[in-house]
Amino acid sequence: MRSWFITFMLLLAVPALEAGELHLILSGKAIHLDPGDYNESNWGVGFEYDFTPRGHWIPFVAGASFLDSNEDVSNYLGGGTKYRRHLGGGWHLDGGIIGFVMTRKDYHDNSPFIGVLPFASLGTERVALNITYVPRVQQKTSPLIYFQLMFRLAQYD
Repeated sequence: MRSWFITFMLLLAVPALEAGELHLILSGKAIHLDPGDYNESNWGVGFEYDFTPRGHWIPFVAGASFLDSNEDVSNYLGGGTKYRRHLGGGWHLDGGIIGFVMTRKDYHDNSPFIGVLPFASLGTERVALNITYVPRVQQKTSPLIYFQLMFRLAQYD
């Protein structure tokens, strides 16, 4: 819990360092690609801070806590970059990559481990749907598609 408090305090300091946007992330759904008895209601909450775009590229930091496929709490903190393509009508499509540190009860017994995943996001300036593909990471797991909703909370200039 202490690490999430430190992360939250650092996040509050980010707008003083560089302009960008703060987003609330609501985790909610996983679709497992193998049959099995998995929790597909992965409810949780997190944040994303998008820094000032560099052309079409947007660097970001993100973190969340959510119920995983086994109904255990998992946490991640990471960052990456995404490429934004404007589609017209206020819509955009992002494609990117996130590197992260994560904890999971069923993987290394909640000891932190690192990972990298691709993602896509479709939305407007205020709300977006994030979609991530998670491959099979060990024999007893299923590859899955993971969904989050992202809501802009604040914009810092």
